[in-house]
Amino acid sequence: MHLITPDHYRQMLAGMGTPLAASRRNFLKGLGAAGGALVIGLHLGPRLALAEEAAAVPPAPPMPNAFVRIAPDNTVTVLIKHVDMGQGVTTGLPTIVAEELDADWSQMRTAFAPADATLYNNLAFGPVQGTGGSTSIANSWDQLRRAGAAARAMLVEAAATKWGVPADSITVAKGVLTSGSHSGTFGDFAEAAAKLPVPAEVTLKQPKDFTLIGTRLPRLDSAVKTDGTATYALDMRRPGMLTAVIRRPDRFGATVKSFDATAAKKVPGVVEVVAVPSGVAVLATNTWAAIQGREALAALEWDEAKAEKRGTAELFEEYAKLAATPGLPAARRGDAAKGLEGAAKILEAEFSFPYLAHAPMEPLNCVIEKTGDGVTIWTGSQFQTIEQAVTAGILGLKPEQVKIESLYAGGSFGRRATVTADYVAEAATILKAIDGRAPVHLVWTREDDIKGGYYRPMFYHKVRAGLTAEGRIAGWQQQIVGQSFMAGTPFEAFAIKEGVDGTSVEGASDTNYDIGNFAVDLHSPMVAVPTLWWRSVGHTHTAHVVEVMIDELARAAGRDPVEFRLELLKDKPRHAAVLKLLAEKANWGPKAGPGKGRGVALHESFNTVVGSVIDISVVDGKIKVDRVICAVDCGIAINPDVIAAQIEGGAGFGLGAALHDEITLDGGVVEQANFDTYVPLRMSEMPRVEVHILPSANAPTGIGEPGVPGVAPALSNAIFDATGQRLRSLPFRLEDFKA
Repeated sequence: MHLITPDHYRQMLAGMGTPLAASRRNFLKGLGAAGGALVIGLHLGPRLALAEEAAAVPPAPPMPNAFVRIAPDNTVTVLIKHVDMGQGVTTGLPTIVAEELDADWSQMRTAFAPADATLYNNLAFGPVQGTGGSTSIANSWDQLRRAGAAARAMLVEAAATKWGVPADSITVAKGVLTSGSHSGTFGDFAEAAAKLPVPAEVTLKQPKDFTLIGTRLPRLDSAVKTDGTATYALDMRRPGMLTAVIRRPDRFGATVKSFDATAAKKVPGVVEVVAVPSGVAVLATNTWAAIQGREALAALEWDEAKAEKRGTAELFEEYAKLAATPGLPAARRGDAAKGLEGAAKILEAEFSFPYLAHAPMEPLNCVIEKTGDGVTIWTGSQFQTIEQAVTAGILGLKPEQVKIESLYAGGSFGRRATVTADYVAEAATILKAIDGRAPVHLVWTREDDIKGGYYRPMFYHKVRAGLTAEGRIAGWQQQIVGQSFMAGTPFEAFAIKEGVDGTSVEGASDTNYDIGNFAVDLHSPMVAVPTLWWRSVGHTHTAHVVEVMIDELARAAGRDPVEFRLELLKDKPRHAAVLKLLAEKANWGPKAGPGKGRGVALHESFNTVVGSVIDISVVDGKIKVDRVICAVDCGIAINPDVIAAQIEGGAGFGLGAALHDEITLDGGVVEQANFDTYVPLRMSEMPRVEVHILPSANAPTGIGEPGVPGVAPALSNAIFDATGQRLRSLPFRLEDFKA
């Protein structure tokens, strides 16, 4: 089902070594055209680095490249370079600007920035505009602070000139500038400030002086998402637009051989049927007609010469065989084999993890339209630069001829960040097939989304760990088997080292626990099922394995699981502080009584440390999750409510994967299709979640994903605490649980 081969994709990106040459001058003119608006921003040079390797770099001087717009009506609009998928960037990012600007929160507005990697690249990704890896706040922190501080300095200078007073006599608070008897708003000085040079240096606030950061400001997107005025791609309507759906093959890797569109074309509303690389596209005047036309396609034949025909059982059997053999070394400390030889007690365990769909509430869709000498795309874009490059390659354009209007996205969890730009590329191929004579709205149904890939890969782990006679870890050997996230993508060069995909082993190979004799190996089998990062990427499986095994070792040593972890974290004060706060807030201790259980897990991902305690009850032979308590160190808390919401959502997301979610294959065909067979966590199953944030003066780290990894292991450990039974593999087969 891949639209574009990795080689084709690499060729399209070959000319992207230099950032895209967008019309910055025209864009700034457009922003500032109405009433002398002040446009101010900052651009730090492009930086190619993994988010977790992002060390501090000397900041560049502030530059007027349109991060902040102050209008004569006294509104302050922050240009958001990241897509809003519900994670709160349209509140968090404006808060950073408002703090340094000393604006009033009621002034703040947002608009999505255009696709332009020369201005809006993700500083953790390099010369690429995109959202992912929980980097939105972290990579924008210094950038937007400087933008806000520069805008403030220019407003102060404009006011000082008009009033004939020293600039240092002017105070700014809640959007008002004051000096003696003089007073004025930002809007009063926007036009004059826009004509001033940008200061080469700015002074940033100390955390102790923050008045907005760290407070529970109301979200700026709540009203539009509540009253229905927020625009998503599914809301887009263009004159003469046709809606397209695609009939894709049932097996991954198959391609269309032949079909009969006669009956499909007779469906009222169907306009055209065309073959595209991923299948057969039916275009109609509305979505229902397109779907009915697709159902009417006849004589469909697929070329399955390269199709994946193995089922889940066969794949896991192959994975288990691989796990019994040495893999590529992903981590080595001390001598694991020798440590295990001298161990007083040995524990062995196997873990399996299924393919997982992302299943965002808004299925994949976008609108593409031929406009002038290029095209415009409307979508909740997560990888704007990649989508520009891929679309340009398909349509024979330059990337700067591809305009992307970023809209709100109804969820993603990573699904809208494909390195092949799959659904946007599909829309481009359809537009090309009809010679661009009508705008095309490509719509994936829920069934298309569940059955169509890209998935979190299947993984299989085999762990052998030992204890000394004193109850300390003597050695740890871990085999990990699973498809690579990064192989065959442009990220392969820096993400795969000596054959090891770092995203497959993250959270295990770099564990923070002090284990002296430690070894992790990786096998990356080739399977034709398309895979992709899923909320928290490799940590989705590695955290579970590590935290369950640590718990097993603690109990085998007769130690309290929290105390056992603290001993292993004696040189990790940040992690220990989170665990101690968690134990305090959860009132950690013996379980409450018969039929009750408590489990703990601690994990770092995306530079954020999250500890989780889960309380469960066994009621009528069934397990009920009563409460989730989390402690979090994510650096400076921009907005505690947004942080709590992300951890709460991560808890629900993680519980769904632990209790229900799996994509299974039978002869290469996906067996799930909708929420009746791929079951998300139900509201009736959602427990109460408590979130406690560790105070910090450090720069913010990621928060969108770190709430997920610790949920499943904490639940597994709670089940063992209540019942003495270990459920290691996901999803938990609670029907196998014996009360």
